[in-house]
Amino acid sequence: MENLFLQNTLLFRDMTPEEIDQAAQALRVHVKRYPKDAVLLRAGSATAWMGMVLRGGVTIESNDLWGNRVLLSHAGEGQYFAETYAFLEGETLPVDVVADQDSTVAFFHLEALREKGGLAKPWAAKMIKHLLIISAHKNLALSARSFHTASHHIRGRIMAYLNTLSLQNHGCAFDLPFDRQQLADYLNVERTALSKELGRMRREGLIDFHRNHFVLLREEP
Repeated sequence: MENLFLQNTLLFRDMTPEEIDQAAQALRVHVKRYPKDAVLLRAGSATAWMGMVLRGGVTIESNDLWGNRVLLSHAGEGQYFAETYAFLEGETLPVDVVADQDSTVAFFHLEALREKGGLAKPWAAKMIKHLLIISAHKNLALSARSFHTASHHIRGRIMAYLNTLSLQNHGCAFDLPFDRQQLADYLNVERTALSKELGRMRREGLIDFHRNHFVLLREEP
């Protein structure tokens, strides 16, 4: 793994080339490719591996024995997953991590950070800070999902989610990270009901969209 690739990631930010080499060796960095719908990590298992999406994307989802699916979050290029479970030894994953398209993922073995004296290494101290930042962003994303699904009405959930994306993108036009089924699973609604409500909102002049590209419309004063 070349230093140029690693030094441009949040996990290795502010490290010297020597520290990056030491960290990459200790974390056993390697890259794997997955086809669409492949399960990278399965609920009920434990892992010491944290992942970062290099290409494509993965969904973090809860699938129960009765076939019900709740999509909790999405990790796109440059984003991370499973860092909490990789750091906490033996913690059981309650979710599946699934490739939502052909994807390439880098994995980092975090056991080195738990070893005796591991945090005394300069690179390790920097990495812990970056892991804290990543974890904080994940907490924000989970809190946002709670807000997006708080409404008892489908339109309320759609508007809460689209408004968040608008704020994040600093504009009224943006691309959704989900397809229609994934969006329905994320908002915890039926896909058919979601599609009908989106159609009504477009006819009422509230939104316009083509596939995953959405535009929020405002009434003329």
